[in-house]
Amino acid sequence: MKRLENKIALVTGGSRGMGAAIVKRLAGEGATVVFTYVKGVEAANALVAELTTKGQQVSAVAADSADPQAVVASVDHTVKAHGRIDILVNNAGVAVMKPFGDYTLEDYEYTMSVNTRAVFVGTQAALKHMTKGGRIITIGSCMADRVVGPYGTLYSMSKSALTAFNKGLARDLGAQGITTNLVQPGPVDTDMNPADGPHSDFQRQHIALGHYGQDTDVADLVSFLAGPESGYINGSALTIDGGLNA
Repeated sequence: MKRLENKIALVTGGSRGMGAAIVKRLAGEGATVVFTYVKGVEAANALVAELTTKGQQVSAVAADSADPQAVVASVDHTVKAHGRIDILVNNAGVAVMKPFGDYTLEDYEYTMSVNTRAVFVGTQAALKHMTKGGRIITIGSCMADRVVGPYGTLYSMSKSALTAFNKGLARDLGAQGITTNLVQPGPVDTDMNPADGPHSDFQRQHIALGHYGQDTDVADLVSFLAGPESGYINGSALTIDGGLNA
């Protein structure tokens, strides 16, 4: 029997990058996975086709995390299809990087709606359908603890809010036997922050290991937190950044 067999998982922002790696890992461990996407319908369909060909149970639903009604609808869709949610991975995120004086109110609203509000709304909705042994896993950022360069003020602000959210939620859910944990990646080689991108050399010089991580590194950690071995880890922030914040 696989580690996550008979578990129902919802992953937000799962069509590409770290999200897709998480979907693949959870499905490979036996979970039935529903993931959301916004514009990447072709990538979403390709991922579903790839994994269903392997006999894994995966489906996709269009849902913009900037829209709270869409976030709730994705939860309702998952529950209608599978009856419950055992694992919620709040992965969807955006990064608007620019000098502080150039940010607009629209930048602020958009960033906070996806990176922070969607986590609140999606978690609240999912918990109505989650029982003892459930797992809430939220993808934050090492920039919540340390900002090594300019232009990340708004992004780091949105991610730092997740630290307090995660701690408070652990207190609220402890008696129910549901755990909540925060995964804080550093530079990971994805299309959002490629290892050969214009800012990669600057980031790489701050990483103790000297290189970017892979999306599978993050997926491995998420899979561990989703499984039975992590039952006593709760309210924690686990940084996976190659030592950037060391």
